[in-house]
Amino acid sequence: MATGVSALLEDGGRTVIGVDLLGHGDAPKPHDPAAYADLTERLVDALPADGTVDAVGFSLGARTLLELASAQPERFGRIVLAGIGDGAFTLDGEQTDRLIAGVRGEAPDSDVRAHAFRHYAEQPGNDPEALAAVLERRAAPFTDAQLAAVACPVLVVLGDRDFAAPGDRLAAALPDARLVSLRNVDHFATPESFAFIDAMLGFLDAVPR
Repeated sequence: MATGVSALLEDGGRTVIGVDLLGHGDAPKPHDPAAYADLTERLVDALPADGTVDAVGFSLGARTLLELASAQPERFGRIVLAGIGDGAFTLDGEQTDRLIAGVRGEAPDSDVRAHAFRHYAEQPGNDPEALAAVLERRAAPFTDAQLAAVACPVLVVLGDRDFAAPGDRLAAALPDARLVSLRNVDHFATPESFAFIDAMLGFLDAVPR
């Protein structure tokens, strides 16, 4: 995401390790859903062998961070999760089908959410069929016991117009979490929201001096 966040983190004294998830950005974009069975692999490969890191993830990136943090909590110092909410506890097959249809340009004109995903899929560098394959993997829902293993402080940030909202149950299931709601912000606007950037930098103690 070209939001300038990396530059702000660097101005705040942080070394930034950018990771594109499989199917996104500069990463490979296979069309086989089976290739996306474990999205955490690219994160693991990018992380230092020793010590902890602070991490920021949006939408699928946030979900993937949460998967890794619940399995290997010792790797993280603090985590910011944006664009993920209580839907993490459910597997809504009908909604997933709608989004897949949207990404492939097959959704009805009335389905605003599906068309928002189509617009995202059509951005330069994206591959709609690869993004459809990511959705088709149908990741298993999180459980309370799984999230209880996340040991580090977590900031959950959600726009009040985000389809992933609310995030109260998600924040409550994490041992040390705080929820921030962004006024009049929808899902895809979150990464560019000044309120999100301010909350993220403050939480990570990375406000540029």
